Amino acid sequence: MKIAVIGAGSWGTALAQVLAENGHNVGLWARKPEVVQAINAEHRNPRYLSDVELSENIVATVSYQDALLRAKAAVIVTPSNLMRGVARALADVVDADFPVIICSKGVEEGSGLLPVEVFEAEMGNAGRLAVLSGPNHAEEVIKGIPSGTVIASSDEYTASFFQELFAAESFRTYVSDDVCGVELCAAFKNVIAIAVGVSYGLGYGDNTAAMLMTRGLAEMSRLTVRCGGQAITCMGLAGTGDLIATCTSEHSRNRRFGKLLAEGSTLDDFTAQTHMVAEGALACKTLKTLGDAYRVELPITDVVRSIVWEGADPHDVAHTLTNRPLTTEFYGL
Repeated sequence: MKIAVIGAGSWGTALAQVLAENGHNVGLWARKPEVVQAINAEHRNPRYLSDVELSENIVATVSYQDALLRAKAAVIVTPSNLMRGVARALADVVDADFPVIICSKGVEEGSGLLPVEVFEAEMGNAGRLAVLSGPNHAEEVIKGIPSGTVIASSDEYTASFFQELFAAESFRTYVSDDVCGVELCAAFKNVIAIAVGVSYGLGYGDNTAAMLMTRGLAEMSRLTVRCGGQAITCMGLAGTGDLIATCTSEHSRNRRFGKLLAEGSTLDDFTAQTHMVAEGALACKTLKTLGDAYRVELPITDVVRSIVWEGADPHDVAHTLTNRPLTTEFYGL
């Protein structure tokens, strides 16, 4: 069948390749005409993962309508700050039962809504919506290196539909009904990865990184449970799995961003150097909206936000974490 993939960044390109290698035709929407031209003429994305030859089943376009023409489902892989605009554009083109899976990670600024909630608000029918998240670096997925992911939906049929759509020998797909938990894990792990990157940039070691990852997982779990998600989700692929991959891998843009912050760079510097979005930079602001609303303590998130957006000195805020009052390991769950 034909599948529309909205977003031709590294993750969108990798997922388009997975679908194409599963035998589907892919209409890949890209914002830049030069990217469209290169993909269609040379079967390579000139901006992302350019060393990989793309399947001839992938046809790029700058038109939402062309990407969605005769498509049986849509895969959303745009930055989280563009979610609502994409949802509105789709709502004008597809019918009320058209399946949509959201692979963007974050929380909407201002509203505190999760991606699936933004799409439900604009498109209706939450049952046809799903989300996908896991320890999935695009650089490895596109090369067929074995990976696993979670597909969550409130509707069992929708989850199964997308599970079968993406499933491959090298891309194992698992289903869940905890949409809230999967989405919060997806947003949270990027913030913790920035913290880990900062710690390495300051010259700290693996002990510090492990502490931040584990305490970050506790922080993630507290907020997930208060927002209505399941604590066990934080122990799965979308939580612990993605946290490990994002905090430890050389492919991780958020960890790389954190390290650059500790070395004196800024968010603008990172964006200019990589042409990528560090989703954790926005998430450390938007997660505060949820933390305040549900009265959940988020100390690591607060520290990352102060460094990224308030110009705090990484050395100084590191001491604020290590000097926090001692408490029990698990609380607020």
